[in-house]
Amino acid sequence: MESAIYHTSVMLLPSVEGLNIKANGVYVDATLGGGGHSREILSRLGSEGRLFSFDQDEDAISRCGSGDRRWQLVRSNFRYLHNWMRYYGIDAIDGLLADLGVSGHHFDDASRGFSYRQDAPLDMRMNQRARSSAADVVNSYTADQLADIFRLYGELKQGRRLAAALVAARTRKPVATTGELAAIVSPLLGRDRESKDLARVFQALRIEVNHEMDALRDLLRSATSLLRPGGRLVVMSYHSLEDRLVKNTMRAGNAEGIVEQDIYGRSAAPLRAIGKAVGPTPEEMAANPRSRSAKLRVAEKV
Repeated sequence: MESAIYHTSVMLLPSVEGLNIKANGVYVDATLGGGGHSREILSRLGSEGRLFSFDQDEDAISRCGSGDRRWQLVRSNFRYLHNWMRYYGIDAIDGLLADLGVSGHHFDDASRGFSYRQDAPLDMRMNQRARSSAADVVNSYTADQLADIFRLYGELKQGRRLAAALVAARTRKPVATTGELAAIVSPLLGRDRESKDLARVFQALRIEVNHEMDALRDLLRSATSLLRPGGRLVVMSYHSLEDRLVKNTMRAGNAEGIVEQDIYGRSAAPLRAIGKAVGPTPEEMAANPRSRSAKLRVAEKV
């Protein structure tokens, strides 16, 4: 059984049902986390079905060892999906599920530095083998680079002021902890939005540290290519930047949302959306606060 302490899966049944699972199909869980989605997929597979579950975090991989011959755990960023499928001799898949964002475990483990609510080393690496941490970004990027990150990934209007404050602070002492970061930027945030904007500061740095937007583009491109006709793409996103890429891909087949046409002027998009985006139920939002901003989208390969 999945540990609620480690991570609680968001929209578990709606997302897995969106895959329209074939008993002997080949499926990918691009974001293993606590393993809840993967185990639900496995419960619907027959003896010849296969599941590949990706996670770049050793904690997630080590907790989910099962011995099930149908289940292959892959310790890697999901952006390398295409390479790993080729490695395992898979040329097409029947469905892919991705629960984007940060696992509950990462927020709850203060030592990982993802949350401003607990003072900890300024890390934010999902893959702890990666070289650059949030502290490296904060202490080495130029003011212009930091401002761009806050504007693009945090959608913060005061990005330049935040960047200038960090550059000034680090000349006196390197910014080393989440608490120090919060103390520097909080005075520049509106009191009525301080908590939300502080979360956006942390979000922006996390996205930069983990190259999340580039990785998502690579995943969506690979998934679209690998899906068989009738195969399903199921994605849960948590902020507008992610959702925009997902929506564009499902509508047009590319992250830019540019719809190509055939010689007859008909759409040549490789996917078609299945229904509209849906969110969690009020009951799930009450039980699992992480789910509140989740948006579930489903598409099918044509």
